[in-house]
Amino acid sequence: MAGAPDPEPLQRLRAISERLPECAVEPSVPHAAFVVRKRTFAWFLVDHHGDGMVVVSLKVPPGENQAMVAAHPERFVLPSYLAARGWVSVRLDVPEVDWDELGELMTDSYRMVAPKTLVTQIDASEPRL
Repeated sequence: MAGAPDPEPLQRLRAISERLPECAVEPSVPHAAFVVRKRTFAWFLVDHHGDGMVVVSLKVPPGENQAMVAAHPERFVLPSYLAARGWVSVRLDVPEVDWDELGELMTDSYRMVAPKTLVTQIDASEPRL
């Protein structure tokens, strides 16, 4: 649907991505890719291959995707094709989405693919504890 507004979860993901240097959103209705310098770090997917879910797929450290799904199968799923490469999908079609956690996961995924010069920009802007 050309010209249709973004679904609410995609709007929220766009808001998160605005804090990430040189992040671009490449729409492919109803999906979208979040990229930094031509490297994808997140996929927004709606009913991908007829799975009936709305998710964002993100890169995570090796083995963490399996642990996340085992601990919280109602929130996390292993994405087709990408799970073997260290990706996990976060369900956005569940009643309680933890948007703060999702922001952290999205930022961590960005850190894994972005050039170090861009990652240092994030580190410099975050408050020290």
